[in-house]
Amino acid sequence: MDEASIWVKAAPEAVWALVADPARYGELSPENIGGRWANNSAPRPGAVFKGTNKRGVMRWTTTCTVLEYDAPKRFSFQVAESNMRWGYRLEPEAGGTLLTEWREHAGPMPVAARIFTASRLLGRDREQIMVDGMRTTLERVKRAVEAGRG
Repeated sequence: MDEASIWVKAAPEAVWALVADPARYGELSPENIGGRWANNSAPRPGAVFKGTNKRGVMRWTTTCTVLEYDAPKRFSFQVAESNMRWGYRLEPEAGGTLLTEWREHAGPMPVAARIFTASRLLGRDREQIMVDGMRTTLERVKRAVEAGRG
């Protein structure tokens, strides 16, 4: 499992409003350019959202199923195309929130994803790119929430 954390000078509810809304991911992620709930789903375990991603000239869409939706503590989802689980933990700490983003393989990566990753079209060291992206995302969440854009 990979994870990164950052302290945000805001209540967990303010941070939650940003990290549990896939439509806002385009503002935060260095790779995701936005998401939308599928079939007018309400956010809850089992709900599905589509994420749109871009790296260089490559673009792709993912199908994500919510695993946890426990406001304002935990939000996680599984990406069908990569068999990867992603999530956020929010813990009150020192008058603010300790925000942790994590990811883990839920099982073997599907063959199509392995071929795509091996092609290096998404970067030489895809795993490190993803960890670095988590840090960037957390820094952007912190800036947005602390500036009142959460």
